[in-house]
Amino acid sequence: MSTPNGFPQHSRVCVTRSMEGGAVQDLQAKKAGKAAKKESGGDGAPLKIGTPISETLKLLPEELKANMKIKSITPRPPRKPRLERAASLDEKSWRKWRRFRTSQESLTDPNETSSSNGSLQEASPSPPTRGRASPCNPCCQQDSLHSSPDALEASPGGKSRGGASDLGKRASEISSAFGGLLRGKGFAGGKPRLAQIMPARPLPPMELNVASHSLRTANRIDSDCLDYRHYSQHKFGRVSSSLSDSRLQGNGTLYDNCSTDSMKSTFSVLTPIRAKDVRSRSYLEGSLLASGALMGAEELSRYFPNRNMGIFVATWNMQGQKELPANLDDFLLPTDPDFAQDMYVIGVQEGCPDRREWEIRLQETLGPHYVLLHSAAHGVLYMSVFIRRDLIWFCSEVEYATVTTRIVSQIKTKGALGISFTFFGTSFLFITSHFTSGDSKVNERKLDYNKTIQALTLPKNVPDTNPYRSSSSDVTTRFDEVFWFGDFNFRLNKDRETVDSILSQNPDTDVSKLLVYDQLTSEMSRGSIFKGFQEADIHFRPSYKFDIGKDSYDTTSKQRTPSYTDRVVFRSRYKDDIQAVKYSSCPVIKTSDHRPVFALFRVRVRPGRDNIPLAAGLFDRDLYLIGIRRRATRELLKRREQKDQRSSSICSIS
Repeated sequence: MSTPNGFPQHSRVCVTRSMEGGAVQDLQAKKAGKAAKKESGGDGAPLKIGTPISETLKLLPEELKANMKIKSITPRPPRKPRLERAASLDEKSWRKWRRFRTSQESLTDPNETSSSNGSLQEASPSPPTRGRASPCNPCCQQDSLHSSPDALEASPGGKSRGGASDLGKRASEISSAFGGLLRGKGFAGGKPRLAQIMPARPLPPMELNVASHSLRTANRIDSDCLDYRHYSQHKFGRVSSSLSDSRLQGNGTLYDNCSTDSMKSTFSVLTPIRAKDVRSRSYLEGSLLASGALMGAEELSRYFPNRNMGIFVATWNMQGQKELPANLDDFLLPTDPDFAQDMYVIGVQEGCPDRREWEIRLQETLGPHYVLLHSAAHGVLYMSVFIRRDLIWFCSEVEYATVTTRIVSQIKTKGALGISFTFFGTSFLFITSHFTSGDSKVNERKLDYNKTIQALTLPKNVPDTNPYRSSSSDVTTRFDEVFWFGDFNFRLNKDRETVDSILSQNPDTDVSKLLVYDQLTSEMSRGSIFKGFQEADIHFRPSYKFDIGKDSYDTTSKQRTPSYTDRVVFRSRYKDDIQAVKYSSCPVIKTSDHRPVFALFRVRVRPGRDNIPLAAGLFDRDLYLIGIRRRATRELLKRREQKDQRSSSICSIS
């Protein structure tokens, strides 16, 4: 729709804004050489270069001047154009629909990456009525007028004849240029784009998606041994597993701390507890499936989703040596499994004179993630139980008992030591033994076994989890999971030459020919010892008897036959509750004539009741502090040595 003079009706607003922004002056300077007709005579007198805008407006027709708002122009910073009329309901609904559609197109179009406004992603068709112009930078508008001559020369009104035709053409050119600009036609390609918005300050560094740091059944040992809670807070901030952060972190995308600040919970990673539950909760009246029970299924599933825990069981005859290995990492933390275990149980026969020093070394090696739940001794028989510090609240009171099989000796070198406790709803029994030595004393060793299962008085105060399947004459039937390990002293029924020949012909992992002569394997198959027990497959060389500090077997005059004296066996009340993961020895520790033997297990854990005597998080705090302090000191000395090596230089003269 246009006026009689050929001006579009919406050009009034556009011309007024162009005059306010100085666009008309630029156009006048560009077309200063063109002639204009005077309104009064229509004789075609030319306009002079530099004619003020007020005089130019005098030349316009009377009807045009009546419809234009003329005011003095003062320089001002450019601002976004703003329509000065109200929009109808139809126009508002059309704009909402257009913005929604354009925003969807901007998200799906891979080529549209530089625009910061979804409404300018592509040229939009005009609405049914007068549409609202998309917001655009005035500077961009001026530049587009200078750089787009085609837009300036295009006139939708056509040619007009008469005295005012040229002036009408000029005004229509201005309005056409601004109208085309607002409709997105003043840009090359028909798709207007805004300049890329740069941030006022550098954005925070982006971090790759990582797995949640919630508690796992087994955690990787970190090289720097930082506290997991401190580590997670320092690296990821305070992340809650109960809200939407896990959704952001688990979708395979990148994220940063700033983007999740508004979604973080005010709670920690621990499950929130309602105030009414605190008022009414009594842990002495819990049940298996009760909500909030300390030993119940809900809590067990939170710590062990698959209800399997990792247990490390090891035995070592130290031969009473005062000297301890310089490093126990290869023994306690083998490199084959990627993750450390949830529980470490170490039994020692003929232990070193300083038992406390041995336990400190164990704590130093395992680091700050583990605490000494309990330790006991029977003469030179030692046993230490370490558990992850997060799990000490789910243990019952720890009980232990001892059995002596050699009464005459003043020093208790032969016998058994047992430690028992309940973890959630599963009862555990760990026994370490040192049976009678001698190649031919098989019956004596069987007597030691029978005496142990009858005389070991466990459990004491902690109730049996399944008394209907227990026997008063066998301690191993009174617990769900039983691990028996030690120096059982069973030998190979073969001469030294034959054994050496087999070891030299076969690789280390193929020892099946040796096991044919193993006394313990033969007796267990007959059912005369370790009834109901199993042993994992053996794929390591005999652990006895070595020359101290060497890899060669006994070279003394006795020429003892190499044998599998150090063993780990296990039994369970329930089928397939215990799965052997690894069974091996540690050949790098050579301070004794025995090599340490260890086994890794996956054990199924069941929920329990709270009406048992709990350990209440009790552990050896003094040992923990000493071990961690030594660990830190060792690390500092190691770094200092490395620094000294880098700073020192050695010159050689040839």
